Amino acid sequence: MPNCYTPIEEIIYTFGGPWAFAILLTFLLVLVAFFITALRIKMGEGDYSYTAKSAVGSDGHASFPYLLSLAEVPGTSKAEETQSHVHRMYFMGPNTFREPWHLPYSPPDAIIGIVYEDAFNRFIDEINLVAAYEWWEGSVHSILSVLAYPCAWSWKQWCRRNKIHRLQEYVKSEYDHSCLRSCRSRALYKGMKVGSTPDLMVAYIDFFLGGDEKRLDVVSSIQKRFPMCIIFGGDGSYMSPYNLHSDALLSNLVGQYVSTAIWNRFVSGLNAQLRIVNRRKIRTALAPVLSWISTHGNPQLERSGVRVELGWFQATASGYYQLGIVVSINEVFFTSLHSPEMPESSDRTRRNMGAPVKVNVSRQVWLNQSQPQSMSNSFSRKRLTGGVNGGIINEGTLGSLDYRRDYLFPLSLLLQNTRPIGFQEAVQLLMCTMLLGDFVITLLTLVHFYWISVGAFLVILLMPPLSALSPFLAGLNAIFSRGPKRSSLSRIYALWNATSIVNIFVAFICGLVFYCLFSSQLATLVNNSSLKRDDNEWWVLPLILLLVKALQEGLVNWHIANVEIQDLSLFTPDPDKFWAM
Repeated sequence: MPNCYTPIEEIIYTFGGPWAFAILLTFLLVLVAFFITALRIKMGEGDYSYTAKSAVGSDGHASFPYLLSLAEVPGTSKAEETQSHVHRMYFMGPNTFREPWHLPYSPPDAIIGIVYEDAFNRFIDEINLVAAYEWWEGSVHSILSVLAYPCAWSWKQWCRRNKIHRLQEYVKSEYDHSCLRSCRSRALYKGMKVGSTPDLMVAYIDFFLGGDEKRLDVVSSIQKRFPMCIIFGGDGSYMSPYNLHSDALLSNLVGQYVSTAIWNRFVSGLNAQLRIVNRRKIRTALAPVLSWISTHGNPQLERSGVRVELGWFQATASGYYQLGIVVSINEVFFTSLHSPEMPESSDRTRRNMGAPVKVNVSRQVWLNQSQPQSMSNSFSRKRLTGGVNGGIINEGTLGSLDYRRDYLFPLSLLLQNTRPIGFQEAVQLLMCTMLLGDFVITLLTLVHFYWISVGAFLVILLMPPLSALSPFLAGLNAIFSRGPKRSSLSRIYALWNATSIVNIFVAFICGLVFYCLFSSQLATLVNNSSLKRDDNEWWVLPLILLLVKALQEGLVNWHIANVEIQDLSLFTPDPDKFWAM
């Protein structure tokens, strides 16, 4: 070439030099980003949202009269399930290939009156085998973790989804329910139901009465489900933050004491605090959650006679434990409210107030010794945990929680859940602009290293494979997605973007190797100053690309927070404003 320019320099100087090229490129990227944003909004306006309809409303032959069974009529089984529900038994473990879900042996105290213990232990053996993963599933995950980690995460979620479907099918139709004492439950294959949180991190089995149990005290004991443990979904990671999933059954159970509007508002506020809790910084991250519960949650709930405490439960041999809450009921409040003619029971409960309760686990802790006298502390271990081992988390026990050290600290600075900032359309426009800039600079970097060495070009493109150009496709998929998938697809996009940083470090290594081994030889063979300058500026494009990806991660984190939390009032420090629904 006449000026000894590289192909990249030929493009830059064709448009007037570096500054003119940068300004022109930025203008074009913003223009295309505006076009994509307008197209996304237009597609969103034309998208029809269909609400869930009943079997009658969705049937094309609804104009013709026909009979429905009670099971097909919406809402007929909710009240029955609430009244007959006995206990929710949670699976232990993080549901990974090395440590799958499993149930502990021996029935919990809450269901010991409705099951046969020997048959129940045999049921535990069978369902633990169903919950275990095959060896090849873990092998595929290990291979994908090396090649493309986002694909490995998608594979793990797919396996988890198949596993929960397999567990539900096994309990629903394959298992003969021989562990239940109720003849009706065994005959109808009812009495147990498997469910899970939406993130597939926590699974549970709900036990129900069959209606023909011989023991009369079982019917009265189901009215004493509290204190009740509710375990959070998620594991405190970027892809699966902690969350309290209050399904219809839990909402109906708590709704017997607290209004549905107050409970749903409390769940929304607690989830807003939990989503920014990092498991690797669990001791410092849970302090704001404890403060929020004491200032925002319990003062309002105690007016209805309910109190919530944060707790940890079901520690496994590997050190994994689950977080959750303990929902307790003030028996004095409801005894005086519903049975004013029984002062003896109230007096007996009042005399038992103030007695601290110990949870018998490997590390024993006292249950909230500073609990107000308005709430009853006279709870046995059976009523406190329902057979779930664990303890209460407060300011005194927070420092004893185990956590894993964060060896990937720089990566955690990029992949972290943040609070929403609003300005959703502006954040999406900036995110789209950075996505286009990332794609263009990546292409320029690949062209530049192709001019340097074909080997360097292949190494940067294939280590790891699919990571250099995949963020652009994943980003477009996240931008044009709508509905509940927006958050999950955006997280996958952020994971691809963080994985592609490895390609940048590979580019830096290849550039250093080329500069150290060949620059002196080329300078000796060809005494040209422009070639020497090219060798000295090989790092400019990778450095710009690294900065773009870092800014892109921050924008994606804000975008995910805006999508998952639409109500910014959930973070208000004023409790009165929070409850002003």
